[in-house]
Amino acid sequence: MKVEFLSTLNAIIRHGSFAAAAEDIGLTPSAVSLQMKRLEQYLGQPLFDRSGRTVRPTPLARDLAEEVRSALDALEEARASRTSVLTGRVTIGAIRSLQPTTIPLVLQQIGKRHPQLEVRVIQGDSGELLDHLKAGRIDAAALVRPTSGGSSRLFWQDLTQQPFVFVAPPDSKVSSPKALIARYDWIQFDTSLTSGRTAAAVLHRLAPGARPRFELESIEAVLAMVSAGLGVSIIPQLHTRPAVRAAVRQIDLGRETPTRRISFVCRSGDIEGRRLIAVRDAFDVAYDN
Repeated sequence: MKVEFLSTLNAIIRHGSFAAAAEDIGLTPSAVSLQMKRLEQYLGQPLFDRSGRTVRPTPLARDLAEEVRSALDALEEARASRTSVLTGRVTIGAIRSLQPTTIPLVLQQIGKRHPQLEVRVIQGDSGELLDHLKAGRIDAAALVRPTSGGSSRLFWQDLTQQPFVFVAPPDSKVSSPKALIARYDWIQFDTSLTSGRTAAAVLHRLAPGARPRFELESIEAVLAMVSAGLGVSIIPQLHTRPAVRAAVRQIDLGRETPTRRISFVCRSGDIEGRRLIAVRDAFDVAYDN
C-alpha cells in the first residue's frame, strides 16, 4: 500500500468527489478510483458507498482521512524542506511501440510536475535497452519484460499486460481469423523481436504453412498497412490512449491469447533517487496505475 493512496483519500474527502480530487492532485479520475479500490483491498473493507448515483465516503473513510491528515502534512513539510525544484537530466529508453503512445503522456506529466527536469528518450528493442541499462548508458527503461521474469539485480515494476490481437482491414466482413488469413496477405511484425516471434507462432497455429508477404519493423507500420487494406496481422494491443491510431478491425484471439508485459526497469541501487521516482510516477499516471 502506497502513502499516495492515503493522500488521494484525503483529497477526495477535502474536495467532495473523485473528479475534483483528481484535478487537484494531477491524476485521472480512473486512476483515483483504482487507488481507492486498492486501498479498500488493503483494509479489507469498503471506504465508499457506491450503491447510489454518487459515490459517498463511509464513516471509516472520513475517520481515516482525519487520522492521517496530520501525518501527511508532516510528510509534505519534510519533503518541502528539501530542494523543492527537481533539476538535472535523466535518460530513459523505450521500445518503439511506446514512443508515439505512452511516452508523450509520460513527458507531459514530467513537464507539468518537474518543469526543470531534462529528459532524454532513446529507442531500442528490449534486449538493447537492458544492455544499455546494465552498462549505465541509460537510467531506466520501459520495455517488454522477459518471460523468465528479468534479472533479479534490477528493479522491475509491471505497468500493463498487453494481449495480442488479430487486426484486419476496416472494410473486411469476415470475422474468422482463419478465413481472413486465406483471403488477405499476411503482414508479419518483426520476427527478430520476441513479440514478432510470438505473433508468428500464433499464425502458424491458425494457418499451418502460411507465409508472410511483408515483414515490417514497427507495429505502427503494420497498422498502417492493415488499415490500407493490404493484409492482416497479429500484434500486441497498444495502450488505450495513443496519440494516433490507424483504423483497423480488432478480433479477439480467444482463450489462448498470448500476452506481453510492459515494465518499468532500473538499477536496484537507483530506485530511491528523486529523478527516477519522478519518472516512475509519470509512468504510473500514464497507465492509470
